[in-house]
Amino acid sequence: MELQGIVKAFPKRKKIKDDSQRMDPAKVFKREETRNGHSGWLEPVVAYVLQAGMGQARAEIFRKQIIHNGGRVCSQLSSDITHVILDEGMDCDRAFRLLRLAKLPPGLQLVKASWLSSCVTEQKMLSTTGYSLFIPDRYLDVSDLSKRQSQFLDEEKIQSQMDGAVLDMKANELQTVLSSPCSATNSTGQWEAKRAGLCTLEACKIPGIGKQMAEKILEILESGHLRKLDHINENVPVLEVFSNIWGAGVKTAQLWYQQGFRTLDDIRTKASLSNQQAIGLKHYNDFLERMPREEAAEIEQTVREAANSIKPGLVCMACGSFRRGKSTCGDVDVLVTHPDGHSHQGIFSKLLNSLRKTGFLTDDLVSQEDNGNQKKYLGVCRLPGPDRCHRRLDIIVVPYSEFACALLYFTGSAHFNRSMRALAKTKGMSLSEHALASGVVRGPGGLKAVSGIILPAVTEKDVFLHLGLPYREPHERDW
Repeated sequence: MELQGIVKAFPKRKKIKDDSQRMDPAKVFKREETRNGHSGWLEPVVAYVLQAGMGQARAEIFRKQIIHNGGRVCSQLSSDITHVILDEGMDCDRAFRLLRLAKLPPGLQLVKASWLSSCVTEQKMLSTTGYSLFIPDRYLDVSDLSKRQSQFLDEEKIQSQMDGAVLDMKANELQTVLSSPCSATNSTGQWEAKRAGLCTLEACKIPGIGKQMAEKILEILESGHLRKLDHINENVPVLEVFSNIWGAGVKTAQLWYQQGFRTLDDIRTKASLSNQQAIGLKHYNDFLERMPREEAAEIEQTVREAANSIKPGLVCMACGSFRRGKSTCGDVDVLVTHPDGHSHQGIFSKLLNSLRKTGFLTDDLVSQEDNGNQKKYLGVCRLPGPDRCHRRLDIIVVPYSEFACALLYFTGSAHFNRSMRALAKTKGMSLSEHALASGVVRGPGGLKAVSGIILPAVTEKDVFLHLGLPYREPHERDW
């Protein structure tokens, strides 16, 4: 079976229409949406948020932005999608690979997340000009090459649709009703009801215009204004800024907002911060900036040289997006082991102390996290030289017997890992960063009743072989 078809082979669950049904929105959103309602200016948008590169917390905030302002969010691509929201660092080839698209479907836009942020800041739907991902001709149908601009549903197209809605109305009848005075035989209420009913009825005849949109059109025609725009929720852009502090998730960001904080200076001077959050705030801008893979390679080499100065023969390998061949990386994960199976023992503390003494490690986020026989360090490093940024670095020391499965796990991507683990489960096996086991028996709730037998896996290829899959190179796992 092709690995990319694994997910399709699993038993189908009840379909979830969009991510708003999947998530448990925080109370602050529920309260403010109940009080203010949706503003509605993103109503024409049906979006899919591609989480790769932007992180779960940021993606969740974008989904809530869309839903709060009247748009819809879908958990998977479909013909209804009008916009795919992408991380700023996403390139076209990677986007099409992750979306599993061979060609760009008509009417679909691939836009950077900054477009959505700008829309929320301006409190209106902006043109996607300057925000859209450039699509090379190889991703366009030949018949559409001469119509590139018509493939994008942007503000101008939406505006023209609304203009068309007005033009398609029965102008004479509509104008008569709108301008006629209240007659002696009809009450003001009856006249208003007739006028509103006619406008709504006529607007609803336009393809793509529902009752709610028709009512908004009527309100704008009458007053030149939409009342729901008076109370646009201003918390979403602030929450996005707060949740980008390392160590602060969505719930913490919402708590800070409820406490009256609105800027990073507020957090810096007024908030009660954990050690991790204080470090995240100190290096806020550096952590947001993705590093070129050349810099990630320097970080890997620095760890390797320090490790081998302590114990020659140690294997040090950067995983994550670096190993998957990406041009930029958010952080660096370095696996450390020794082929003799025992020389990795005792190396963890010595390696960290060596890197601290040289000034390479500047801050400790988690000094030591034990995971079975594996030891993990989460911290901050900085290469020597002027204008160098502080970067997130994880160092994981593993026994060589677990190296293949650890390498597979820490290389990712997250979706690839989930698919591999799910496939193993269907075969009565279990896969983790420690080992691949067969003969696993699970009880109610999927809990292991029998742990099974660990299968030999010296290399990643052994894991694929045991699972009955063709081997995938690291750069082929980014989906």
